[in-house]
Amino acid sequence: MSKQHAERAIALALSSPNPNIKIEFQGGEPFLNFDMMKFIVETASTWNTKLSRPKNLSFVAATNLAVINEEMLDFCVAYNVDISTSLDGPKDLHNKNRPRSGMDSYERTISGIKHVRQRLGRNKVNALMTTTLASLPLVKEIIDEYLSQGFNGIFLRPLSPYGFAIKTKFFRAYNAQQWLKFYDDGLDYIIELNRQGVDFREYYAATILAKMLTCQDPGYVDLMSPAGIGLGAVIYNYDGTVYASDEARMLAEMGDTTFKLGTVEDTFEKLFTNDTFLTALEESFAYSSPQCNDCAFEPWCGADPVFHWGQQQDFSGRKWESEFCQRNMHIFKGLVSRMESEPFVKNLFMRWANRC
Repeated sequence: MSKQHAERAIALALSSPNPNIKIEFQGGEPFLNFDMMKFIVETASTWNTKLSRPKNLSFVAATNLAVINEEMLDFCVAYNVDISTSLDGPKDLHNKNRPRSGMDSYERTISGIKHVRQRLGRNKVNALMTTTLASLPLVKEIIDEYLSQGFNGIFLRPLSPYGFAIKTKFFRAYNAQQWLKFYDDGLDYIIELNRQGVDFREYYAATILAKMLTCQDPGYVDLMSPAGIGLGAVIYNYDGTVYASDEARMLAEMGDTTFKLGTVEDTFEKLFTNDTFLTALEESFAYSSPQCNDCAFEPWCGADPVFHWGQQQDFSGRKWESEFCQRNMHIFKGLVSRMESEPFVKNLFMRWANRC
């Protein structure tokens, strides 16, 4: 990304009416272009102080921690930059999913997590896992790895049907039903851990439960209606292109630029009055969407027009064929049935909902 593109992206982000702005650096590996990362953080911080109503501005760097050093950590401390990394499970699984020369991805990640915690604080680094075919029989081992590394929870998530997952054929390595068994086994194991006194959460369930059981909406993009694309998050690409979501950017890498909003040279108003974008939002109101409007779970669910467009060339999607719907309906039913079957689980889920 050039400095000119970066400055335009910062100006657009700070012109949002939202009082809370989070700038997240993704890659590739953002720390490989540390000078640009510093420029953006410093510029955004300076410009923010000059606004008549400064934003609640925060920063996150998504990194594999392989190249992070003391200078980078000093900068993260100075500007309160959070760290997000990937941890797919125990050593053999993580190294298989994320191969590198030397087969030391796991060691670098664990060392990096410990180093970041020492310098930034225990809660300044979060980890995400991705479920591959090799992960399916290892859900307990994956959860145990997160526990052993001192995390308070895990987000059990499937592969998305974009970019690298498609090119490597990882996405079609398993179907929705296989992943849902993985999820159910993991959630039940986490419940059992809590029964034994271990305080640990499954974050997707906690997010849904917050929508179900409280008056607070956690703002999770995939569970927003209308869709959270372009509203809850916007992607400013290295070449100055603006996309409605990271999934929209990955879809563009596959040759489909449907969710391209424009470029950083456009005005804020032009970007967010893009006809295709507005049509996608209009068709993503779950309450008025076919087969969503009479679904018992509609108040808790959301819409994902990028997913449905990528899979079915339809913003709303054919719900009876949608893996998005299959997954969410199964999880919603499972959460309710677990609460109905046991008071301990109901109380546990209430705690999760109110901590989300």
